[in-house]
Amino acid sequence: MDKIKMTTPLVEMDGDEMTRVLWADIKKELLEPFIDLKTEYYDLGLPERERTRDQVTVDSAEATKKYGVAVKCATITPNAQRVEEYKLSQMWKSPNGTIRAILDGTVFRTPIMVKGISPVVKNWKKPITIARHAYGDVYKNSEFQPKGPGKAELVFTAADGSETRQTIFDFTAPGVLQGQYNTDKSISSFARSCFQYALDTKQDLWFATKDTISKQYDHRFKDIFQEIFGAEYRDEFARAGIDYFYTLIDDAVARVIRSEGGFIWACKNYDGDVMSDMVSTAFGSLAMMTSVLVSPEGNYEYEAAHGTVTRHYYKYLKGEATSTNPMATVFAWTGALRKRGELDGIPALERFADRLEKAAIAVIEGGVMTRDLAGLWEGESPAKAVTGLEFLKAIRQEVEKGI
Repeated sequence: MDKIKMTTPLVEMDGDEMTRVLWADIKKELLEPFIDLKTEYYDLGLPERERTRDQVTVDSAEATKKYGVAVKCATITPNAQRVEEYKLSQMWKSPNGTIRAILDGTVFRTPIMVKGISPVVKNWKKPITIARHAYGDVYKNSEFQPKGPGKAELVFTAADGSETRQTIFDFTAPGVLQGQYNTDKSISSFARSCFQYALDTKQDLWFATKDTISKQYDHRFKDIFQEIFGAEYRDEFARAGIDYFYTLIDDAVARVIRSEGGFIWACKNYDGDVMSDMVSTAFGSLAMMTSVLVSPEGNYEYEAAHGTVTRHYYKYLKGEATSTNPMATVFAWTGALRKRGELDGIPALERFADRLEKAAIAVIEGGVMTRDLAGLWEGESPAKAVTGLEFLKAIRQEVEKGI
C-alpha cells in the first residue's frame, strides 16, 4: 500500500538504554514501512543532555507547544551512581519533570488489558486510570544538606518587600532539608482536566491527598478541587450519573484494592508516580501502561510510563538476547499518531494507530509475548516467550494481515 502521508510533524523525543534500542526497532518495523513519518527529532539521551546542559529538554518541550503533539522515549533521571557512570557535570533534573513543568497539565495513565492475563488483584475487572498532576512538588524541589548545627527557615518575601518566616527545624547535627511548591493556577488546571476527563469517559473520579498531616499544602489541593467541582461540575456529574469524592491517600489505597476498577484516581505528582507503577504491575506489567500528558492549552505528550530497563541494556551490550516488553512504547507512538491524525484531519493515520494497537493485543492474546507476561499467562496453550524484537516482528505480521 502507499505510505500514509503526514502534514505536521510529531515532536520525537529519543531516550536512553534499552528503550532507546526498542525505539529504533519500533520505527523500523512498525512505522516507517507504513507511514511517511514526519518528526522533529530531539535526542534526550543522557550524553546529549550533558552536552547541551539540558537545553535540549527545554527545547523539546517548547517544540511540543509549537506542534501540539509529542512522543517520548523513556529517559534516565541521574542519581549519584549515574553521574559517575556517565561522567556528568551535575545531577541533571528529571527530564519528565522539566517537560511537565513547561507544559503543565495532567498525566493520564491507563493499563492495557488483554485476555489471558488477569490482574493480580482478583476483583479488578476494569482498568483503573491514574490522573497524575504534572507540575511542581518534589520534581521541582530545592534541597540542601546542613553540615552542622543551625536553624532552617521557610522565608517568603512578598512583592512589597515584607517577609514571612517560619522555622522548619533547629539542627543540632548534619541533616537534610527540602522545599517544594505548587500554584493555585496549576492545581486548578489539574482539577478541571480530571473533571473533564471523567465526564468524557463517563467514569467516577476519586481524589486523594494527606490533608490531615499537610494542613496547608495538601489541604489547598483538596479545597481547590471542591470549589471547582461545586461551582462548575456538580450538575454535569449528576446528569452523567457519575460521582466525585475526596478521601485520604491511605484510605484511597485500601478502597482501590477492594474495588473492581473502572474509575479515575487523581493523585498529586509523586503519589501518581508511585501508584501508577503499582496499578500497572498489578494489571500485568509496568510495560502495559499507556501515558499521556494533556496541557491546559491542548498540547499532548505521549510516553511509556516505565524506565529505561537498565538491566536488559547491560545484557544487550554483551550481545545477549533480551525479552523486553515494548507495548507501552508502541502505544505511546499510536497515541501520538492518532492524535496527530485527529488534529490534522488524516483519518488514515487514526485508523493505522487503531490497527497497530489491535495487532499488538492480538499477538499477546494469541500466546506470543515477552517474558514478563509469559509467567502471568492463563491461556489454554502455553505462552511462547520471545525477544522484544521478535515480538515487534510478530506485530508487523499481524498488521500486514489487515492490509
